[in-house]
Amino acid sequence: MELSVTPAFGGRVLSFSLRGHPSVLKIGAAVDRQPAPTVSASAGDVPYLGHDVWVGPQSQWWLHQQVNLERKAAAAVWPPDPYLSLASTRAVVRGPTEVTLKGVPSPVTGVQLSKRIALSTTRADTVDVQATARNIRKDAIAWDLWFNTRVAASTRVFVPVADAGDIRVQPPSEPGTVPPVFGHHAGVLALRADVRDDGMVQRGKVLLQPSAGWMAGFAGAQVLVIRFVHQPLAGIHPEQGQVELYLDAPPLHPEQGLLEMEVHAPYRQLAPGAQMQAQEQWTLLQYSGPDDVQAQRRFLCSKATELALDNACDAAAAAP
Repeated sequence: MELSVTPAFGGRVLSFSLRGHPSVLKIGAAVDRQPAPTVSASAGDVPYLGHDVWVGPQSQWWLHQQVNLERKAAAAVWPPDPYLSLASTRAVVRGPTEVTLKGVPSPVTGVQLSKRIALSTTRADTVDVQATARNIRKDAIAWDLWFNTRVAASTRVFVPVADAGDIRVQPPSEPGTVPPVFGHHAGVLALRADVRDDGMVQRGKVLLQPSAGWMAGFAGAQVLVIRFVHQPLAGIHPEQGQVELYLDAPPLHPEQGLLEMEVHAPYRQLAPGAQMQAQEQWTLLQYSGPDDVQAQRRFLCSKATELALDNACDAAAAAP
């Protein structure tokens, strides 16, 4: 297993792979083309991609600040906080098995992020990814921690979801686009971009209340399993889902597109100086089966006990 992380761009994981395999993460050309972005309250987004940490809800990104009044008045939902996504971090710990990065205080969202990425002490194929947000203001603030892991849009992602009512779709509004297509069978949702011959771009977001704390992405011979603490619906900000899948894929070459595997931690109020923390576990598995939903679900079921993948198995299929 190989993982690379940079203190640049807010402190970001840039690659994660089994040795001898391509990275399951998608990064942007900007990593090489714009290695030193300008950080200010007027900066735009730079698509470095990889794994990043935001705060949510998105609707409030620019509401609680005085450093860009134009974005505040517009209640802007883009770009994300430049101080969290673009500023260089400081490596507090840098060793062969772990790295801890300390971010800069943000005048936009009022938080300072720290991130720790470490090899698991229990599994050789797993890393622990942890983020901490501290309130730097003299007043209380309220946010959630939002993990955003980008993969190729041709990755098939599975999420345990009990009912259709636990699925919300945010369709695109641009001409020439269609919302993501997904299947939902026997308690598991499956989504990826497929080749289209109608010229339509697949774009939009699916917001999910999962039935258990995991999701899995199949990318060729590798499976990225992301595990997290499952939260009740009441713990998640109502504008978000605990799991969100954002897709943006061109019709003929979906592998060139983007799929975001996102997890929201609980929405919390933080007193001045107080902190909150969230964590994911990433496990990389080797997969040699066919590229179809049924085979991949059987594979996940075979790992369900070992990795505590609750609701991975099709109960109806397993019944005598």
